[in-house]
Amino acid sequence: MADQYLDKKLISDRRDLFASLRRNIRSRPVLQAMERVPREEFVPSGQRRSAYLDTALAIGEGQTISQPYMVALITEALRLQPAEQVLEVGAGSGYQAAVLAEMVPDSRVIAVELVRRLTQRAKGTLDDLGYKNIVVENATESLGCSWRGPYDAIVVSAAAPRLPFSLISQLAVGGRMVLPVGKRDQQELVCVLRTGEGISLRMLGSCRFVPLLGHEAFPSSN
Repeated sequence: MADQYLDKKLISDRRDLFASLRRNIRSRPVLQAMERVPREEFVPSGQRRSAYLDTALAIGEGQTISQPYMVALITEALRLQPAEQVLEVGAGSGYQAAVLAEMVPDSRVIAVELVRRLTQRAKGTLDDLGYKNIVVENATESLGCSWRGPYDAIVVSAAAPRLPFSLISQLAVGGRMVLPVGKRDQQELVCVLRTGEGISLRMLGSCRFVPLLGHEAFPSSN
């Protein structure tokens, strides 16, 4: 009976979530991609009943799975094409990577994660769900995954104190990067376009993400 109640709650919450997203997100392909990804598979069992609430959820190790609206906004801002290669920095549960993979079926997503337990968990979840176009890597001291680039798009799923130029250098000309930039407790979501002359920026609104740690990011001991 408890499982039946939970399933009904998930169905109801999911319907309400996508009704809300459709009022704020214009890209139909993004919404369709998110509808194909079962968010409940990316959250700990104790959080499953909240999987389709429009909020970030704790996934352990001090990390979170992003709010669905934020995932939709980021994905929409990238304007992805099916054959573009994408990098995600801060893979966490693997949920954002799965949404990105749905958007680029003719290419692949490279997802890097600093916390090794989360790397292994994300790999397991994505493998179980049958995603063949996602490569999950352990993050190194250097941001990104330069040896697999360049990338047509980059998502940074953690907040940086400033634009990380090592990631900009991994963008192809014409490539886009979306990331939160600012203080530890409040940031602005920024879309970066790399052109032949340099970069241009577009602000997407305020946000709050866990901090990006390491080189060109926040110190881990703070």
